[in-house]
Amino acid sequence: MRHSAGVSCLASCQNKKTIMEKEDIYILGIESSCDDTSAAVLKNHVILSNVTASQDVHKAYGGVVPELASRAHQQNVVPVVDQALKRAGITKEQLSAVAFTRGPGLMGSLLVGVNFAKGFARSLNIPMIEVNHLQGHVMAHFIKENEEDNHMPPFPFICLLVSGGNSQIVKVNAYNDMEVLGQTIDDAAGEAIDKCSKVMGLGYPGGPVIDRLARQGNPLAYQFAEPNVGGFDYSFSGLKTSFLYSMRKWIQEDPDFIEHHKEDIAASLEHAIVDILMKKLRLAVRQTGIRQVAVAGGVSANNGLRNAFHDHAERYGWTIYIPKFSYTTDNAAMIASVGTFKYEDRDFTRMDIPVFSKVTFE
Repeated sequence: MRHSAGVSCLASCQNKKTIMEKEDIYILGIESSCDDTSAAVLKNHVILSNVTASQDVHKAYGGVVPELASRAHQQNVVPVVDQALKRAGITKEQLSAVAFTRGPGLMGSLLVGVNFAKGFARSLNIPMIEVNHLQGHVMAHFIKENEEDNHMPPFPFICLLVSGGNSQIVKVNAYNDMEVLGQTIDDAAGEAIDKCSKVMGLGYPGGPVIDRLARQGNPLAYQFAEPNVGGFDYSFSGLKTSFLYSMRKWIQEDPDFIEHHKEDIAASLEHAIVDILMKKLRLAVRQTGIRQVAVAGGVSANNGLRNAFHDHAERYGWTIYIPKFSYTTDNAAMIASVGTFKYEDRDFTRMDIPVFSKVTFE
């Protein structure tokens, strides 16, 4: 009887160990919404790898060319996923699920990522998890660098989501419960920066160039028209028009005006855009009473905006959350982050799911 009990206990312990081993969640994230092909692996919310292949071909055209982007994704997706798995130190058989960006984004680019995810998940017989790209940017704050990393905003919090295609103020009640309080009624902040950079002849993408020049300029040197839009909504079309007309006027007076004053122009442009963003964000914080405030999206890499967040934390008592630079641009780690939460809730996706090019939050 003792021997039988011992064997039974050993078997029970082995079963418990097997169950514990299965509790580890390995999520492969795939991001292909625009011109970056990215793959990442998270283990229980902790990042193991995050690999991104950028496309330099678009610089010559002053913007992303959709057909070229989708072709580049086809070339990059397999090696990027392969590198993500190798850097994570796991095999594809250890994956629990594949999370992928379903939208919004460029249709051709999305199709490449989604179809790869479908084939990869089917070959491994593991679940698929669709992710809203915008939700991914917000949830980038929940990517853990290690198991002890707990620096993430508590629910609910306010998030300023700013990128090349989106400018929104979002009330985040849970990972799957996000309410858009305000958003741009025309152009996004990142788009405004890129187009103004193009007017100045600084090339594409304009964000990093404007950021670098602005650090050396006077933010109060020039003034551009700021919109008067009610509520929490944004508008940047008037600012772009004001910038364009100002440049034309000044260049008529001095053909080399931009070259002589590019640092001050960049600093003044950045100051105007950050001022527009922060005014509405202050209003949202004041009216909701939520002082846990985060920023996300590609424009959150801008140093002027980051400095404004630190300034508001001191002046208004906000608790702020600013992502690492590597998590500001489009990346697969943020997709895998949402995927991990959805996996824990067993929120899986059908194999015949289509992509969507335009959407806000579900």
